Amino acid sequence: MKHQNEKSADRLVSELIHELREYFDSGTTRSYEWRTSQLLGLNRFLDEREKDIYDALQSDFRKPRAEVFFTEIHYLMTEIQVALKHLKSWMRPRKVVTPLRYQPGRSYYFREPYGVVLVMGAWNYPLQLSIAPAINAIAAGNCLVIKPSEQAPAISGLLAEALDRYLDERAIKVFLASLEESRELLDASFDYIFFTGGSSTGKQVMEKAAKNLTPVTLELGGKNPCVVDRRTNVPVTARRIVWAKFLNAGQTCIAPDYVLVHRDAEDELLSCMKSAIDTFYGTIPERSKDYPAIITPERLERLAGYLFDGVVVTGGSIDPERLYCAPTVLRSVSPRSRVMKEEVFGPILPVLSYSTPDEALAVIRSVRHPLAVYIFSRDRSFQQYMLENTRSGGVCINDLMFQAAIPALPFGGAGESGMGVYHGKAGFETFSRSRSVHVKRTFPENTLRYPPFSEAKFTWLRKLFRLFR
Repeated sequence: MKHQNEKSADRLVSELIHELREYFDSGTTRSYEWRTSQLLGLNRFLDEREKDIYDALQSDFRKPRAEVFFTEIHYLMTEIQVALKHLKSWMRPRKVVTPLRYQPGRSYYFREPYGVVLVMGAWNYPLQLSIAPAINAIAAGNCLVIKPSEQAPAISGLLAEALDRYLDERAIKVFLASLEESRELLDASFDYIFFTGGSSTGKQVMEKAAKNLTPVTLELGGKNPCVVDRRTNVPVTARRIVWAKFLNAGQTCIAPDYVLVHRDAEDELLSCMKSAIDTFYGTIPERSKDYPAIITPERLERLAGYLFDGVVVTGGSIDPERLYCAPTVLRSVSPRSRVMKEEVFGPILPVLSYSTPDEALAVIRSVRHPLAVYIFSRDRSFQQYMLENTRSGGVCINDLMFQAAIPALPFGGAGESGMGVYHGKAGFETFSRSRSVHVKRTFPENTLRYPPFSEAKFTWLRKLFRLFR
């Protein structure tokens, strides 16, 4: 559905949801055949329009082809294949034990779609973060509105123009919304809302949803710590940190936001990270085809302010005309500085040192509930200590970000980094609800449950119920 309608925003949204609800009520989207046909259609879109996707994301913020393939296209194809492989099992009713006192009878539950759901994508991975939740919503049998980010207009336009050629347009709509129309969407009565983005907007989404008692999943961000023990392979650790931090120019919600390194390993880690940046992007990263732009001038200006919060080890250059911020590492950073109080969400990596694990934990706990915690150590007791004494949406040990790439692992935040999970089976369950069923025959009839209850009858039934709990 293209944003070319002269109707008022509220009327447009109202009619849109009415059409989707009527189609959902027809029962079409509940069938296994419909769900699989839509998933296969999405897969064809990703395959047949691959070049268009590359071009759109290059236009939006010079996103490199390799990044687009691995973090957007292939990632989504994997999610689709997992859903197709397991969908029958996910849809199957689950029998449960019926206690003896409720016999004869049988009990089971099944997963039921919510109905008409809203998926609000984010600009940093504008294809993945719009389509991955949609895959789960379709697998669960819902009708849905996909609202991609207005900050990535080229890929959003491609979704609006192309998806209805591959999907059932009576059930799945792409809505290109202005800021005002986004508010109208949130005022509407959806059956479920899935939002990916910043915490401030997430709070507004939750507030709007509460007025209609609409359940929500909020995938937000956070200051993700990367703790480096002295008992680790420092060169490998440095390469993996640099790869994860500067992928998509640091504009990744699960990227390491800062590094806490043991004092004994600090100098070596900084040296190895500088070498890794030179190896990955060259001595002039601005010329690299593997390094994207910052999405808007406003975000670039905010990032430039962080450069004064520490000593620049490498990087530090800004080009407003090309929306370029160099891969930058800072040292001698105070835990009280602005770069440590806000989520960086860009290619600037503060590095702080610590002497004891508790000193590192004090820094981590100063910012509540990151989306991810990263731990580098060969010492399992150190790994376990950090696991037990931190709280986050996910954890990755001796690597970064793969906790979000494995379909069998639920992905989501904790506390201020969000609520709810998705990916794979977890996503299917997010977009559906358990519906419980108990079935009885009309014969035999147990008359003992009916009043009147004499003292003798109640005493006997009380003993019977206690015996068969």
